[in-house]
Amino acid sequence: MTFTRTVNAPPALRPLTELQALESESIHIFREVAATFASPVMLFSGGKDSVVMLHLAAKAFWPAPIPFELLHVDTGHNFPEVLRFRDEAVEFYGARLKVASVQDYIDDGRLRERPDGTRNPLQTVPLLDAIQAGKHDAVFGGGRRDEERARAKERIFSMRDEFGQWEPRNQRPELWSLYNGRHLPGEHVRVFPLSNWTELDIWDYIEAEKIALPSIYYAHEREVVHRDGMWIAITDVTPEQEGDEVEVRSVRYRTVGDMSCTAAVLSDATTVADVITEVGLSQLTERGATRADDRLSEAAMEDRKREGYF
Repeated sequence: MTFTRTVNAPPALRPLTELQALESESIHIFREVAATFASPVMLFSGGKDSVVMLHLAAKAFWPAPIPFELLHVDTGHNFPEVLRFRDEAVEFYGARLKVASVQDYIDDGRLRERPDGTRNPLQTVPLLDAIQAGKHDAVFGGGRRDEERARAKERIFSMRDEFGQWEPRNQRPELWSLYNGRHLPGEHVRVFPLSNWTELDIWDYIEAEKIALPSIYYAHEREVVHRDGMWIAITDVTPEQEGDEVEVRSVRYRTVGDMSCTAAVLSDATTVADVITEVGLSQLTERGATRADDRLSEAAMEDRKREGYF
């Protein structure tokens, strides 16, 4: 009797979709940092990018818990809906959260209120102090290259010197997804797992993974005024000014930051699918359309990043 053996060819590997490739890259970055740095921390504000980043971190280490803390630099002017969601998300994912308060720095004189009322630039000092106090050598952030020109210049691993400052001419090559995190004592690395994602990718992923977000990312009625080309909500932080014409409009937020510098957009998008359609048709980036702090100068974001801001 002659024995024969049939060798079946392995099934053809399916190419990854764009979202799967992005997810795989981000998970690789999280695992690389966890394996090579002593004390990572992840910035978490409760905004859509940080929520997606938290979801990816949970997938990267499941079923183990996320092996690093979360850090939120609270300006004291954050949207209440976002702060409530922040705490709910931290509990849902079983994470640990530390909060650095800008208000504490103002109260004890380490910082002073700005004449324009915005506290977003005041986050830098509490952030750098928290990094130093926690001896964090790697800090995850949710910045994406499509958001703003200065962010487009950064690598996924972005070095910061002993003063927390960024030098755009000192960028390290990242060929073949090889990341160089070597640094001297006192320096740290900012890490951007979502660097290659776009706003539309973020929303497609939110839809695919059924990720919950703060309610203000969807259309709702709010008292707003049209000021400096933007729709500013009437709040305790941004009260009505003389000459303002207050209107109740259907709006949503494309990005969430300090109430004093974050504007809404007119929208009827009440579902993720609606938002995806709206974002796909938009001709403006989310920060270009809604962030007053990016309009302070042509290089506003780059100037803040050089000082230690994210």
